[in-house]
Amino acid sequence: MASTQAFIPLESIPEEGMVSEDGVDREEVWVPVWTKQPRSSLWECSHARCTARPWSSRAVFCRAILRPLCALVFLLGLLKLLALVWHGLLTVFPILDAHLEPWFLPPETSIFPQWPTHGVIPVPCHSHNDYWRRVPLLSALEAGCISVEADVWLSGEELLVGHSPHTLVPNQTLRGLYLEPLMQILSRHNARPNNLAVSTGNDDIAGVFATDPAQTFVLLVHFKNNDEQTWPLLVKQLEPLRQNGLLTHVNGSDLIQRPLTVVMTGDAPFHRITENGSSRDIFYDAPLDELSTAQDLADGAPPPRAKHIDHAIPYTSLNSYYASADFRQVIGTVAFNHFSQGQLLRLRQQVKAAHDLALKVRYWGTPNWPRGLRNKVWHILVREGVDVMSTDDLKDATSQDWRKHRS
Repeated sequence: MASTQAFIPLESIPEEGMVSEDGVDREEVWVPVWTKQPRSSLWECSHARCTARPWSSRAVFCRAILRPLCALVFLLGLLKLLALVWHGLLTVFPILDAHLEPWFLPPETSIFPQWPTHGVIPVPCHSHNDYWRRVPLLSALEAGCISVEADVWLSGEELLVGHSPHTLVPNQTLRGLYLEPLMQILSRHNARPNNLAVSTGNDDIAGVFATDPAQTFVLLVHFKNNDEQTWPLLVKQLEPLRQNGLLTHVNGSDLIQRPLTVVMTGDAPFHRITENGSSRDIFYDAPLDELSTAQDLADGAPPPRAKHIDHAIPYTSLNSYYASADFRQVIGTVAFNHFSQGQLLRLRQQVKAAHDLALKVRYWGTPNWPRGLRNKVWHILVREGVDVMSTDDLKDATSQDWRKHRS
């Protein structure tokens, strides 16, 4: 509403030459008052002085600068409020993001159809219990994870994949979910038209990631039962990959890296790996908390050895790939979003012990909630040299550079 000036009679006073009905001379006196009138435009100023003098500098400033600025601030504030509400909803219900993203960001058609990972940047993340994903293996590849884990159970002449015996399904096998899809992907990546005169060799074998063909992909096979019977069946099922030269292997004293690295963990028999002498293409997941640093070995400490075998053999990069441990057991609870000095010291000692043996460090069982604590733990682990992040949340684990994260 705009204010305008109007005049109303306040009182009448006698004036010479004027006679009223009662015979008394009077003079009407009019006084100004301010009244509200409907504003004709959103940009019209409501100040009385601006209305009285519409082309004054103050009126022009209100219309041209002040009112648009106020409208802009209000609009930005409203957008910020909506963004905070949306972020809160995604924090409480993260499943919304996965369901709504395809509506706003439809998948782009790649110009390299033979590369399903075209445009994906590999990230040092490990897909824990990968068989629970919407699409096992492919979900991890699309996120950029360089490692996946499959729990296997021996059932007759097949290796079934599942977390427990109650969740096993006959058609969910290690071959069907992982070995055969990996073979198909790597075959497509390394297929070349016949009319291309390009000389290739084993050193030119491409991996699963188009952006980094030299990056090896780790398949961590967790033995759940019958380790001695599971071992020969796993060796047999890896034969097609082995024959095509796709498996990382040891040749004498040299480690030859290939597109796929197979590592076994859980109840896997370590002595089966070492009994093959100087030729092997399956590696072990060494216990991180049992390793000794190079300085400890120089001081006369016994080398790290597998406890469950008679002929103790030290863990090296020629028989092991990962060095892993349960974060909750070896590091403990992170209280008040802060690592204690003792926890940091223990973490650094374990990382150094593994790196001295050329093994890659992996922790499982890191906190998942609250997200602030989880992010802080991830940042500290990456900062201190942990090589791969074991996680159930692929999207968050691969969407940030945790070396730069501050929480």
